[in-house]
Amino acid sequence: MKFSQVYKDLIGCASEDDVFAFFCRTLNDSITYWDYFVNWTKVLENTRHLEIDLNTLNYLVGKDNIEEEFKSLLHRHPDLVRLIPLLVACRHSDFKILVDFAEGELLYEEFSFSRRSVLSDQDIEKACRFTKETGLLEMFSSRVIKSIPDYVIGVEVGLDSNGRKNRGGTAMETIVGSCVAVICETHGLSFIKQATADKIKSLWGITLKVDKSSRRFDFVVRLPERIYIIETNYYGGGGSKLKSTAGEYRTLHDYLSKQGQSLIWITDGQGWKNTLRPLEECFRYIDYTLNLKMVSEGLLAEILTGNV
Repeated sequence: MKFSQVYKDLIGCASEDDVFAFFCRTLNDSITYWDYFVNWTKVLENTRHLEIDLNTLNYLVGKDNIEEEFKSLLHRHPDLVRLIPLLVACRHSDFKILVDFAEGELLYEEFSFSRRSVLSDQDIEKACRFTKETGLLEMFSSRVIKSIPDYVIGVEVGLDSNGRKNRGGTAMETIVGSCVAVICETHGLSFIKQATADKIKSLWGITLKVDKSSRRFDFVVRLPERIYIIETNYYGGGGSKLKSTAGEYRTLHDYLSKQGQSLIWITDGQGWKNTLRPLEECFRYIDYTLNLKMVSEGLLAEILTGNV
């Protein structure tokens, strides 16, 4: 790392060892923000265009002879078949179901629920079999599910939970981005979010070689004599990936340094506490490794203004 008096002034650290100890001691245990839980805009958009069809399906709620009613409904509205995967919380429309495994012989049945303008009697029988065996028809008939439109909103909320990993990942970028914006506005610096080599060349006339064509940096800040590349991530849990992650940033540091540019790696999360050795090796190797506490104490501003 590139140690300077600034570390002592801002966070009371007199050596590299002190700075690393401070880094580990101040790792955050959460950056969960309100939008982490449910993306309601996405959920409602996904259900709004299905509203008429879902209300048509709602006809089935409470019906005693629900299998015959369902078949009749599909005869009149064959395109409703495309909604069956969503009703069992799936995005794909084709299924291969294990229907028997007697004496070790595995027997499968295939189902497809892509949009149709016409359904054959066999198609309708298979659709009815699928919804019966998965328990959907019973849920509708018994009124356990009282409103199919409301039920599907709940399904979409559940499916949207898969996006939490991405929202958690972008939370770190959002937090750091707000700090970068303030620093740049205060000191008259310019920066680019999600910067590619082409964008840097187009806006600033600076040629930056990248190690892969898809490389997109979280932030790039321009100073008169150089640019700073800022990469961010957050790891709430540990795992083998963190060791390789640290190695990747060492490699990126070398690649950028050869071009006279600097990498600032801003990372955080309790996950690092289980991978301290590769983290420390990377921390000591590259010039600038910070966590959010160090950013909030002013170290990022000092780096970007040339004081470190």
